[in-house]
Amino acid sequence: MAATLLRLATAGSVDDGKSTLVGRLLHDTKSVLSDQLAAVERVSRDRGLTAADLALLTDGLRAEREQGITIDVAYRYFATANRSFVLADCPGHVQYTRNTVTGSSTADVVVLLVDARKGVLEQTRRHLAVTALLRVPHVVVAVNKIDLVDFSQEVYERVEAEVRAVARELGVVDATTIPVSALDGDNIAERSERTPWYAGPSLLELLEALPPSDDPAHESFRLPVQLVIRPQGAARDEAHRDYRGYAGQVASGVVRVGDEVVALPSGRRTTVVGIDLGERSLDEAFAPQSVTLRLADEIDISRGDVIAAAADAPVPTQDIEAVVCWLGDAPLRPAQRLLLKHGSRTVQTAVRSLNGALDLDNLHAVPADSLSLNDIGLVTLRLAAPLPVENYSVSRRGGSFLLIDAHDGRTVAAGMVGATLPSGAPAPTEPEGDEEWEI
Repeated sequence: MAATLLRLATAGSVDDGKSTLVGRLLHDTKSVLSDQLAAVERVSRDRGLTAADLALLTDGLRAEREQGITIDVAYRYFATANRSFVLADCPGHVQYTRNTVTGSSTADVVVLLVDARKGVLEQTRRHLAVTALLRVPHVVVAVNKIDLVDFSQEVYERVEAEVRAVARELGVVDATTIPVSALDGDNIAERSERTPWYAGPSLLELLEALPPSDDPAHESFRLPVQLVIRPQGAARDEAHRDYRGYAGQVASGVVRVGDEVVALPSGRRTTVVGIDLGERSLDEAFAPQSVTLRLADEIDISRGDVIAAAADAPVPTQDIEAVVCWLGDAPLRPAQRLLLKHGSRTVQTAVRSLNGALDLDNLHAVPADSLSLNDIGLVTLRLAAPLPVENYSVSRRGGSFLLIDAHDGRTVAAGMVGATLPSGAPAPTEPEGDEEWEI
């Protein structure tokens, strides 16, 4: 049987050893080319180090190597006999939390590093909150640098209790802790003899054993339309001159020829009469295939519309309550106007109210009249046109969106529809005045 694919992301505070851990995983799974390792050993010697600095295997940007930090999300690929991995090495600095959101959004598991000497820090809490809101199926907390505390069981158990308390408050269901030394390789690929009091698996053993996340093919069928294909006069033969197809990537579920579907937001129903993949015709398609659907009726469908299973299609709406991770340099305030991107559709939106922000110290919602960089808050949005959004707890794809600054095109927030903050939320902060909420 083919090895299953697991997508993982690393997170943690500055200097917790994320890049070293990733480099150790690549090295110990023999996923590093000899010339790459030779180059790392050469740079390490130039820096006066006695052993190869494995963090250099992932800190690919020149600025990262000069500063010894991770700035961008570095994607790496490695495999064992049992499983293939796609790994996103996310930065730890507070100003790059937006990159952690990006790396974790599609992850099956997040490996969160905590320095055994420092314990849980504010950035640790923030990353745990992000993984909880993004509903990452598995969280592994690697208590790193255990060698610098003499492999103390007492220190490890204290950090473990701290991590579990924070995870429980934030609603992280599946959190596992492991004592590791990324520098020396203890409990990374193999179990270490220097932690005889730890009876659990090594990090790699655990990653190989974790069940894969829910298969999107088991969800209801959804296909955001990216392109309407009508060759007409450019067709090679007469049979294709009246061709009309709707191309896109199947976001979830399975579609078969003969299935009844509905076009959203119009609500028009029709039947699938053909599924094309390049030059081939298929009987069925499933996530995440990119295909072209042919429908029985010529209905008005354009880029940004969604073709969904008729039996349980979402109801388009113009009002959304969602949790957002604010990534913009300027603060978010009530009445602010932005663009909202959901799937392949972008519409104008306005912030009707700000319903609270997550206090990372007390781990509950507090009143707020704005959201600053890296804040997590609950907002109510009014859209200029209805969108077929879904609850994020039901569909990570259908329930996620981006907020974009209309003036410069920068992404300023990632949002999850229907998500809530821990311990509820305070009364909303409404915009001043009797503003009419028609966009």
